[in-house]
Amino acid sequence: MPIQIVRNDITKMQVDAIVNAANNALAVGGGVCGAIHRAAGPGLWEECMSLDGCKTGEAKMTGGYALPSRYVIHTVGPVWQDGLHGEEQLLHACYQNALRLAQEHACASIAFPMISAGVYGYPKDQALKVAMHAISEFLFDHDSDMMVYLVVFTRESVQISQKLSASIRQYIDDNYVKEHFDFRREAIRSRYANEAWSVGVSRCVPVRDRKAVEPVSLEDALNQADESFSQMVLRKIKEKGLKNSECYKRANIDKKLFSKIANDVHYNPKKTTAVALAIALELPLDETNELLTKAGYALSFSSYFDIIIRYCIEHKIYNIHDVNIILYDKDQMLLGV
Repeated sequence: MPIQIVRNDITKMQVDAIVNAANNALAVGGGVCGAIHRAAGPGLWEECMSLDGCKTGEAKMTGGYALPSRYVIHTVGPVWQDGLHGEEQLLHACYQNALRLAQEHACASIAFPMISAGVYGYPKDQALKVAMHAISEFLFDHDSDMMVYLVVFTRESVQISQKLSASIRQYIDDNYVKEHFDFRREAIRSRYANEAWSVGVSRCVPVRDRKAVEPVSLEDALNQADESFSQMVLRKIKEKGLKNSECYKRANIDKKLFSKIANDVHYNPKKTTAVALAIALELPLDETNELLTKAGYALSFSSYFDIIIRYCIEHKIYNIHDVNIILYDKDQMLLGV
């Protein structure tokens, strides 16, 4: 049930349905609504006028007309007041009702804008959290493989809370700076630490103390191989009492990709896929690194991506969509998909 955050013009999305952040009258408005009507042509407005409006939180479907999508699903988001007037429940209903219509019409893909986060004033960080929760909840509850895109026009459309942003920024600063300081110090130390110096007649010659290693054949080495990435993933799924489908949905990867991993003992995934599975399995940091090592990766303090993943694991942020929001906010690769 992959969910992707993409920066694009929603009217250009090649999907079965796009969602219009509409008004109660389903009239031509501004922002996303106006752009969709302009791209679709007058036929969309004419059909909308025959639908007798739409209540806040509900959704109605029309054809796509000149749009590349087959359908337009119109939903009316709540106007933000103070968060105490049912705004969250109404916004949650917008996403769920739109997805229900898409499922009823056998849509394999759908693209949403950030509903209510524009002129309706819903705080962007809270609107994003509601969107991701509502979408993932629907797909999980309905065992759906629908591909869902959350389309934003600018990076500023996606925000995390100032408190979380400051916490991550401090964590990155502390660990990134420490890593590079330790690296320089270790580089200097390693130049001298493990060397015994003997003075010759004309020059100093370093003599390193190396342990003798018994030679083994290639066949012996291969027979001593540890469990593979695939084997560890399947073992952890079993240990945690999960179904395979629960794991790959939590990891935000599709069924076909997971099938490749599960059926090929030697399969090596991309790093983002490997990390996504570690997050889905809620592995602690040591087990995450063990799993990544089996795929040829590791988490270091040398990249923002790795440090953010460390932060999330240490703070037990195991919801893949929460992690992806943080990664997106910091302009990093997203997990899964």
